[in-house]
Amino acid sequence: MSEQNAPATWRTPEVCLILMAAAAPFSFSIWMALLNNFTVEVAAFTGKEIGILQSLREIPGFLAFTAVFLLLVLREQVFAVLSLALLGLGVAITGFFPSEYGLYFTTVLMSVGFHYFETIQMSLSLQWLPKAVAPRALGRQMSARSVGALFAYGLLWLTLEFWGLDYAWLYAFGGIVTVALALFIWVAFPRIEGHEVQHKHMVLRKRYWLYYALTFMGGARRQIFVVFAGFLLVTKFDFAAEEVTALYLANHVITTWFAPSLGKLISRFGERKALIVEYIGLVIVFGGYAFVTTAEWAAILYVLDHLFFSFAIAQKSYLQKIADGKDIAATSSVSFSINHIAAVVIPAVFGAFLWPISPSLVFLAGAAMAVVSLILSLNVPDKPEPGNEVVWGKVPSMVPAE
Repeated sequence: MSEQNAPATWRTPEVCLILMAAAAPFSFSIWMALLNNFTVEVAAFTGKEIGILQSLREIPGFLAFTAVFLLLVLREQVFAVLSLALLGLGVAITGFFPSEYGLYFTTVLMSVGFHYFETIQMSLSLQWLPKAVAPRALGRQMSARSVGALFAYGLLWLTLEFWGLDYAWLYAFGGIVTVALALFIWVAFPRIEGHEVQHKHMVLRKRYWLYYALTFMGGARRQIFVVFAGFLLVTKFDFAAEEVTALYLANHVITTWFAPSLGKLISRFGERKALIVEYIGLVIVFGGYAFVTTAEWAAILYVLDHLFFSFAIAQKSYLQKIADGKDIAATSSVSFSINHIAAVVIPAVFGAFLWPISPSLVFLAGAAMAVVSLILSLNVPDKPEPGNEVVWGKVPSMVPAE
């Protein structure tokens, strides 16, 4: 075969997943890094409005189970690329609607793309990647996410520090880059088939109950970081936008190196040990947030908090090991909805009731959630597989896949 007609060796499923993994955080990272300063400085948000905005942002995540019905008319790979483009569009127009309801609208638009993309990308990863290498490959994807975020934060820091561009143009740039990458992925990669035809209806299995419980608690934990940790830095310690961006840069530099190594460790030592380490660490971090008194320690806690997100690799590979192959797409959709049940409620409730009394109460509640997750992680077996999903609380007989 001539060199001209030879297939491009880089057009593989894993490279496609890595490029998608890098494209999404470029725009989302800019949205997130600027959010607290933009809402406080331009839209005059208080804890109440930021809580409402973050709850609205999580509603599309709660509705992620609807992805399985859209798969009746869309291929998963096509769905992922379209969702990626919608994410970019929502971010691109954010800065041009600097009002309370304008921000609510652009946030929901961005969030629809973001959550559908996250749902489908997880499904494709667990379908396309062999079980033996999945934790390592998922670690490389997480590293790619951090590389995409690093480029975003680096450009953001330079523009804020030296050029002082308006928020609207920073949001527009971030969104346009993600849309452009979605178009490239659409054109450059062939349509890739999974190993098994996926169910096109909702799937809830009793034997997956521990995965559902871990996912639910993970959604609650995430909100403490996403909504309130950054807001604490801005409101209590007066972090400027460029300082918050610098912290995000530090987070992703560490994750770029750490995630692939963690994937190898999970392959070697198992999901159970990784999850136990994660939740012990989160108890300490959330307790630290509650009592921190200096900006330096708050920044250290923020970096450690983000580092523990890498351990999500263990939850995903646990699902891959216990699930029927045909359940992956439907279970990914349902799990994202479960993940966002708490996420829809916590920002608004904690922002309206706990935060005004004392921010420490928010983080003490987060520490309590981490304790519950730690107890659940002790129930993950050393070698999970179909029929050996939990240490205790096993379902008497496996539910048929059909």
